[in-house]
Amino acid sequence: MKTLFIVIGKTTDKRIAELTDEYVGRIGHYVPFRIEVIPELRNAKNLSQEQQKEQEADLLKKALAPDDYVVLLDEHGKERRSMDFAAWMQKRMVSAPRRLVFVVGGPYGFSARIHRLAAEEISLSQMTFSHQMIRLLFVEQLYRAMTILNGEPYHHE
Repeated sequence: MKTLFIVIGKTTDKRIAELTDEYVGRIGHYVPFRIEVIPELRNAKNLSQEQQKEQEADLLKKALAPDDYVVLLDEHGKERRSMDFAAWMQKRMVSAPRRLVFVVGGPYGFSARIHRLAAEEISLSQMTFSHQMIRLLFVEQLYRAMTILNGEPYHHE
């Protein structure tokens, strides 16, 4: 099973990008994993929040395949402890179709069309983080889950 992480817009902070890349490389030792960056919308300042979400939805739909298991990273999604997320990942790796796809939306979240496409929604915290920070936090948690599943000493409980 391949794992894909779709994000909107580049990470502009070099420090965050370097750390994110480090964890992406680590994850690759366990599962096929990559990040796909969808370019930010042009002239977004001239669009309403709904228009922006709908245009981002068009771009996201192009990046998704019909049999993808889509998981949105959304503030209203289900929160899990790291051990629980690892167990969840193990189940998804066995039962998910060809690709397990995690998605971070734009600054205003997801359109209703994208919410309907999702199999699940998860939240990393009740707190709000920048879209650049959430990428780093997610890849670290995915790496942590892989080390838990492989009995490696990265996670302490």
